[in-house]
This record gives sequence, C-alpha cells and structure tokens, in this order.
Amino acid sequence: MHHPYRFVVLLYVVFAACCGFAPVLASDTDAGENTAPADASGAAQLTLDELRTFTDVFNQVRRNYVEPVDDRTLLRSAIEGMLADLDPHSAYLPRDDYADLENSSRGRYVGLGFDVRPEDGRLVVKQVISPSPADDAGINPGDIILAVNDVPIRGRPLQESIDAISGPEGSPVRLTLLRPDGERLELDLRRAFVKVPAMDFRLLDGHFGYFHLAFFHRDSATDLKNSIDSIRNDGIDLKGLILDLRNNPGGVLQPAIDIADGFLDSGTIVVTRGRDPSNEVSHAATPGQWLPGTPLVILMDRGSASASEVLAGALQDHGRALIIGERSFGKGSVQSVLSLRNGAGLKLTTARYYTPSGRSIQAEGIRPDQVAAPQMFVADIPDERTREADLERHLASDGSPPEDLFDTEAVSPQEDYPLFQAINVLRGARILSSAALGAPPAQK
Repeated sequence: MHHPYRFVVLLYVVFAACCGFAPVLASDTDAGENTAPADASGAAQLTLDELRTFTDVFNQVRRNYVEPVDDRTLLRSAIEGMLADLDPHSAYLPRDDYADLENSSRGRYVGLGFDVRPEDGRLVVKQVISPSPADDAGINPGDIILAVNDVPIRGRPLQESIDAISGPEGSPVRLTLLRPDGERLELDLRRAFVKVPAMDFRLLDGHFGYFHLAFFHRDSATDLKNSIDSIRNDGIDLKGLILDLRNNPGGVLQPAIDIADGFLDSGTIVVTRGRDPSNEVSHAATPGQWLPGTPLVILMDRGSASASEVLAGALQDHGRALIIGERSFGKGSVQSVLSLRNGAGLKLTTARYYTPSGRSIQAEGIRPDQVAAPQMFVADIPDERTREADLERHLASDGSPPEDLFDTEAVSPQEDYPLFQAINVLRGARILSSAALGAPPAQK
C-alpha cells in the first residue's frame, strides 16, 4: 500500500528542484554555454498547502481513474504538463530521447544508413549513406525490403517494420531484400553510428561555390572550412559563394557562430539575453577571413530557423552577405539542455537571440534583401522574336563568336528560381568587380 505522505515528500523534492532549491547539471546548450537558468529567488515560493493540493490530485487520479495508471506515468505526465504551459520548445527528454539529441548534435544516429519510402504496402530503399552498414552490405536504392528479422512487411503496419529496423548500437538485424532484377537476398547486419550528410557542394558557372547546409552539427564549421580549402587547393578560384540555408532548422549554435566568424574580421555576431541581465552573452568575430572580399549570398525560406537565422542575421547586419528568399521562421529563443539525475534531460528556453544591430529574431525572423519565393514561377515560353542572324541573306560575322562568360544553363529559373537569382547576383558582382579594376571581365 502506498502511503500518501510518501507522495508529499516526493513531490516536494521534485518541486524544490524545479524552483531552484536543488542543484541542476547542465550540458551543452544551444548557445554554447554550460549554464543553468537563473534562480527564481524573487518569485513567490510554493507553500506546503499548495504542494498538498497537487498530491491530493495525484492520489485521487491513481485511486479513482477508470483504469489503473502507473505512478511513474502520472509523475512524468505532471512534469510534461508543467513544461507544456511554457513555450513550444521547452520539453522533458526521456533517457533515450536525450541520447538521440546528443547524437544529433554530433551529426550522427544509430542505424543501418538508408532511407526508405512506402510503396504499395512495401518499403523501398530510397537513399543509402556512405559509409554505413547498409553501404558495406551492398544495399542499393531501389531494393525492396520484404522482411525484417524474418517478419514479413506485408500484413504488418509499415511503422512497426520501420521501428524494427532501428535498435541500439551493435545489435544485429536480418533483412530480406528483393533486387529490381528479381534476386532475393538475406543479409545480416549490425547497427552502428552513421554520419548524417549535412552539407552538399556544387560548383556553378565554374567559379561559384554552392553549399547546401541541411542543419548544424558540431563539425559543420570545420566541414565547410575544410571543403573551401580543398576546393582552393585544387586550383579553383572561387569568385562567389552561395550558402543555401533553406529548410535548415538550426541545430547546434556554435558552428553557426564559427561560420559567421569565418566571413567576418570583427564585430558582434550574436547576443543572447535571458531573464537575468548579468547572464547576457555576446559573441564577437576574430580577425581573419576564409574568403576575404568574395561576394556571398545566403538563401533562406520560412523553414530556416534558429542557428540559420543567427548566421544570416550576423552577416546581413555587417553587410557581408546578401539574403535572397523568404522571411525566415523566426525562432529566436535559446534552449539550454540540462542533464537530470535519472539520465533524462530537460530542454528549457532560457534566453533570446539578438543580431549585431539589436534586432530580435523571435517571431520576427530575418527579412531577405531580395524576395524570391519558390512560388515565383517563370514560364518557359519560346522566344519567337527575330534576330539579325535569323534574317535571310544576313552578313556573316567577320570573326568567331565570342566565348560565353557564364554557363547560362547552370540553373534554370523554372528549376530553382531563388538559386537562379543568387547566381545572377554573383554574376553581376563579378562583372562590377572586374570593371572597378579597369579590366574586361575574365573569360571562363
């Protein structure tokens, strides 16, 4: 039999911890600081009678609810309910979710290393990450998964099959596959940490570097810097750079600060302010740039959030980058991830972001310098206008046609209008830069 005073004592300890009476351990925060939120010493403290009211409700539910409810489930629900009234980004993280968040910040997850899509009640491999257990086993896009651990996919909810593919690091899993050519395979694999591809690079027009950053993990700044260095070591002279942050939800803040620092010589990058003014933190750039003087364009949309907005806001305020796209999501709050004694975590909003000029990002977002929304569609209408070369008996050119300065087929406006606009901006910057030096634009 459970004694009611046991719950009074237990819940008093829980509330004491929440009110700042007990020490709280802090892990990496979104702002890169290891600090717990300020003590609520100025706020009214809960009385024992108020705590008793809570335990009365607790006991009434566990005794009289229509179905039995585990005490731990009730306590967890109480914690989650307390956080639900704060803001959308504060949350209780059970042990497994806390571990997943830690792995996500490192840009990795435990699994086999492939994505699937449902098709006619089956799971079809959509993409394979390299390196990964799936890649090592020879799994290819288009392969059909027939069974997981000898349990057929058909006749089973697809989500159950997807969940069965997941599991702890080092654990075994058997997949039954069907190749597109009809070959049937039985593969025994072991789950492992898989690095999530977070950056994609293309060279456009021969001299413009295009980097798509899907999210920020701890190594994002290092990966970008190494990629730029590798390109330059290959003898490619980058005349412009495009950072595509569209649909980038953020992630770890420090790499975004480091990337901003890489394109700035001095000045503030971002300021975080919480409830206690003494906890204000300002991040400043250090001397030295990765690509000094190289024109920089950032692509954003309404899916760009958090660390993406910090990076874009810093470079926009300093006039170092031109922002093209849509107004961003507007998540300008800092979440501190605090370790709890039971191995779980607490994601708690503790501060707000401000750009170097003092703009608040929260619920406002970053406004682009040039609006170019995806729905801006350019119709592909044949041009029937006549040119000199179309006229009968026109005089022939007295020389060979000049070589095009730019690869006009790099990206079409129908394919990706914002990126098309970004390329045009860099083309203009390259022409103006050459004209300012008193020299004709360099040929490709």
